[in-house]
Amino acid sequence: MILASLARYYRRLAAENDEMGSPKVPPYGFSEEKIGWILVLDKEGRLKDVIPHLSEDKKPQPKYMSVPKVGGSDSNSIKPKFLWGNSQYILGITAKETKDPSRTTRCYNSFRSYHLGLLKDSQDEGLLALRKFLETWQPDMFQNQPCKKEILDTNMVFKLSGTSGYIHQRKDALKLWIQEIENEEITDGFCLISGEQLKIAEKHPVIKGVNGGKAEQMIVSFNKEAFASFGKEQGANAPVSEQSAFAYTTALNYLLRRENNHCLTIGDASTVFWAEADDNATAQAAEGFFAQVFMPPNDEQESVKIFNVLEQIGKGCPLQEIAPELSPNTRFYILGLAPNAARISVRFWLDTTFGQLAENLAQHWKDLHIEPSAWKKGKEPPVWRILLETTPKRKDAEGRLKKSESKDIPPQLAGEYMRSVLTGRFYPKTMLTRMIGRIRSDGYISGLRVAVIKAVINRNSLYREELKMGLNEETHDIPYRLGRLFAIIELAQSSALGELNAGVRDKFYGGASSSPHSTFPLLLDNYRTHISALRKGRKAKWVKGDPKKLANWLEGKVGEIIGVFDAETPFPRHLSLEEQGRFVVGYYQQRFKKYNKQEDGNIPEDIEQANYLADEADSENEEN
Repeated sequence: MILASLARYYRRLAAENDEMGSPKVPPYGFSEEKIGWILVLDKEGRLKDVIPHLSEDKKPQPKYMSVPKVGGSDSNSIKPKFLWGNSQYILGITAKETKDPSRTTRCYNSFRSYHLGLLKDSQDEGLLALRKFLETWQPDMFQNQPCKKEILDTNMVFKLSGTSGYIHQRKDALKLWIQEIENEEITDGFCLISGEQLKIAEKHPVIKGVNGGKAEQMIVSFNKEAFASFGKEQGANAPVSEQSAFAYTTALNYLLRRENNHCLTIGDASTVFWAEADDNATAQAAEGFFAQVFMPPNDEQESVKIFNVLEQIGKGCPLQEIAPELSPNTRFYILGLAPNAARISVRFWLDTTFGQLAENLAQHWKDLHIEPSAWKKGKEPPVWRILLETTPKRKDAEGRLKKSESKDIPPQLAGEYMRSVLTGRFYPKTMLTRMIGRIRSDGYISGLRVAVIKAVINRNSLYREELKMGLNEETHDIPYRLGRLFAIIELAQSSALGELNAGVRDKFYGGASSSPHSTFPLLLDNYRTHISALRKGRKAKWVKGDPKKLANWLEGKVGEIIGVFDAETPFPRHLSLEEQGRFVVGYYQQRFKKYNKQEDGNIPEDIEQANYLADEADSENEEN
């Protein structure tokens, strides 16, 4: 299923051109490889110049070029490439220290003898120049030529001076290469992808660009006897033709190249995606929309448009009424790949329609919404940003929060969470465990963390009352009300005493959210002390009005919250993991609610402190 879908995607890419008018992917028998330098030869085979083929980055890197290549890769064997290679093969020179010094000589001799045999009858002036070069070149000539040390161990191709294109692109060179492919002795068999009787690939081409893995790995391989069956060797165990193996690996390598905007890094998984529709424009529209959801554009207006579509879908509006260019029937594929010792592992695979996928994404964002909002409109957090909330919050020497690091995201959790987002299934329970554990350990109750906790509880809880998007003063849910009560107690302390090195939240949050029975009686004693201070006129510097009015308002809130508690046992001995989640949602929605006179005419003027604290929390979340 995966390989067949990729092979079909290759056929689509092969019919498309890039911005420069070149095919997006090479034809069978060719491969996109990183080429760093071009060796310019004159007609007599003399090396006249060495031209860089590098990117314009601060640290220039070799650029991709389509070159002749087919079949699998074996880094340990000595096998020359047709009309290209690295300096070890072409020049007989390497900058690497090797345990086997003779290997460089053997690589050079293999490249030389291979090409002299192929080119012996050629009359093409470009191929003749290359033959003369190989006949005369010796590795010790490197010092006297227009060579540079930086070309060592990079891939290079040849060019005939005064002509356009490269020698491997010349008409006679292409004919030679086609003959070379056809002459290979490969066993015929039934291809599992195409269903045709074709030459079966012994080894599949390598995959490049999987985050955190080796430079080159395989997704299909039989490199040990234990993997073989019925005495068959290598690719014969799961027969795939050379053409199909080339097609699926070429398509996957194209998707993994970051500049093509088809690859996301979620945890340790490189996640690629592509669409399949009756016409390319419809497929590209679906791919572009998905990319912008998971890699939001810097332009806030564009980001708002994308998430407005999801919001409308969440309200039940048909997809094509909102965005006519998007078809709900488009097939959409998402593949998560992770590095492994022997071969690339598939972290997750999704084959769905774009309509179903859009509904799942809309539900995810609907589940995440909370008031006060955990993000500003146009700054919606992508999945990787949400996963960063599961990592520890650390401070630098100046007390500022350091940026979270993706290496701290648990790999298994990242894959499970991504799967839940894409399929609409239950979120992993470990997400709730992780978020609550992080809040208890580092004390940061960010809006995004609370939004995730609310989303997990609402989606995964089948029987309990659903948590509302905003503050719910009507619910009798005890853990939620305890969180609200804790927020009012904290507000009373800060109103009476101002800023403290260690306040109520720093000292008592862990106990209050897990063992209310033993913690809240002490908290209420402290609360009464702070209310008494306010009634006596003591107040923090930001309290502009009468502190007695503020005390009355706080007292009213506490009375309203505890009014539904059992008189004999008002506080539970322990709260479960889900109840701790409800506690923190109640705390957040009460603590950072932005009050105004229109909502509650009884609030004192300086309860704007709640707005002050909410704004402070928002800025903290943005910085983090």
